[in-house]
Amino acid sequence: MKKHYVLTFLILANLFWAGNYVFGQYVVTELSPLQMTFLRWLIAFCLLFPIAHVIERPNWRMVWKQWKILIVMALLGIVGYNFLLYEALRFTTAMNASLVNSINPAIIVLFSSLLLKERISLINGIGLMVSLFGVLLVLTNGHLEQIFHLHFNRGDLLMLVAILVWTFYSIIGRTIKEVPPISATAASVLIGLLFLLPFISSSGFQFPESKKAILGMLYIGIFPSVGSFVFWNVAVRQIGPSRAGIFLNLIAVFTAILSLLLGKNITFVQILGGIFVFIGVYLTSQIKKAETTVHSEVKAANH
Repeated sequence: MKKHYVLTFLILANLFWAGNYVFGQYVVTELSPLQMTFLRWLIAFCLLFPIAHVIERPNWRMVWKQWKILIVMALLGIVGYNFLLYEALRFTTAMNASLVNSINPAIIVLFSSLLLKERISLINGIGLMVSLFGVLLVLTNGHLEQIFHLHFNRGDLLMLVAILVWTFYSIIGRTIKEVPPISATAASVLIGLLFLLPFISSSGFQFPESKKAILGMLYIGIFPSVGSFVFWNVAVRQIGPSRAGIFLNLIAVFTAILSLLLGKNITFVQILGGIFVFIGVYLTSQIKKAETTVHSEVKAANH
C-alpha cells in the first residue's frame, strides 16, 4: 500500500476518534459507560460485516480459525478500552484524561520495542518528542507548569489502564495472520457484543432520548467505531504500532479544531501546539529507504 494512503488512514482515524470525545459529551449524560459501549458496537456490527464481505470477500472459516487472537482483541480493543474510557470520564476532567492519553504513543513505542523488537530511528524519536510537546501546549494552553500541579484521581488511573489496554491491542493486532483487517475488526466486534450481552441483560438497556444524544450515538457508532478501527488496523499492519501510535497525538489537536467549529474558543497557544504536533507527526512519518525495503518484504506477514 502506498505511503500517502497509510498517512491518510491514520489522520482520518484520529479525526474520527477526536469526534468521539466531542460528541460523546452529548451521550454520557444519558447512558452508562456499559450501555454506550454496547450500543456503539451494535451499530458498528451492522456495518462492518457487509463492508468486509464486499471489499475483502474473506474466507470466514479461515477468519474464525484465529478465534483465540480475535477474542483477545475483542476484550482489549472493543470492550476494555472503550468501557475504561467512558468510565474514566465520570471521575476526571477532560484535560486530565487527555494529558494521560498523550503518553500513549510513548508507551506503544516502548512496548513495541520490548515485545516486537521494533527500532525507532532518531528522526522518528525527535518527531515523538516534538509531537508530545505540542500536545502539552494544547492541553495546558501554554502553561506547561500546570503539569506538575495536576491532581490525579481514580479517573486518571483508569485512563492509564485504558491506554495500556490499547497498546496491547495495537501490538496483538499486528501479529494476527491470514485475516484481512476489516474482517478481523468485524469478528472482534461480534465477540465483544456477545461478551457484553449478559451484562446488558442483567443491568438493563436504554436508548438515548434527546436529539443531540441520538446524533452523538450515531456518530460514535459509525465513524470512530467503523472508520477509525478499520483505518487503524490497516495502518498498523503496514507500518507497525510504534510509528502508527505517534499519530494518536493528533486527537488533541482535532478535538480543539472540532470544538472551535462548534463555537468554542481556541487560543493562539493551542494553534501553536497544533503546529508542533503536525511537525512531529511529519517527522515520525519519515522512513529510511532500507526500512521501506524491509517492510515490503515482510508486509504479507504483518497485520
